[in-house]
Amino acid sequence: MDIDPIESVLTDEESKTDGKSRISRLNAAVAITVAILATFMGICKVKDDNIVQAMQQAQADKVDHWAFYQARNIREEIAKATLAELKVQLSTQTTPESRQMANGFVEQYEKLANDQAGKKEEVRKQAEQDQVTYDTLNFRDDQFDLSDTLIDIAIALLAITALTDIWLLYVAALIPACFGVAMGLSGLIGWSIHPDALIRLLS
Repeated sequence: MDIDPIESVLTDEESKTDGKSRISRLNAAVAITVAILATFMGICKVKDDNIVQAMQQAQADKVDHWAFYQARNIREEIAKATLAELKVQLSTQTTPESRQMANGFVEQYEKLANDQAGKKEEVRKQAEQDQVTYDTLNFRDDQFDLSDTLIDIAIALLAITALTDIWLLYVAALIPACFGVAMGLSGLIGWSIHPDALIRLLS
């Protein structure tokens, strides 16, 4: 059987055209994937920045509330010390007028001590709530940090894919990309996905 040279040339050209077409499709897929991941990262970045600002505010509020707690505690202790002194003085008073005056001071400082104790407890609860708020926000911040890391790895693999024209690398890049998107959505929507061991390793 004779080989037709014209047919052979056409087959080679079709093979080259088919190869270029596969490379073109791969490059298009890489470009679209990178664009989608970059857009998603931008959205997550805006939300993450807002969360970080809220974390800073919660931390500042916690410090302020514990400072107020210490101030209330000092006022309470001073009031109690003064009250103890007044009670000692009350026991030494002999005239009705002096006892009445001393009783007035005792009642005043008892009220002050009780008032400071109540306000101190309120401030303590506020400080503890600030810590809860900070921990909740930090949970979501960890999700965004892990999302950024995974998507960065995916984009690096996609860059190598564009240079090497290997579809297998593109498929490999989709693995961290999918996990990165999942973590980003967890931060945006409020899902409780939080790989503690991995986050502890990276922190």
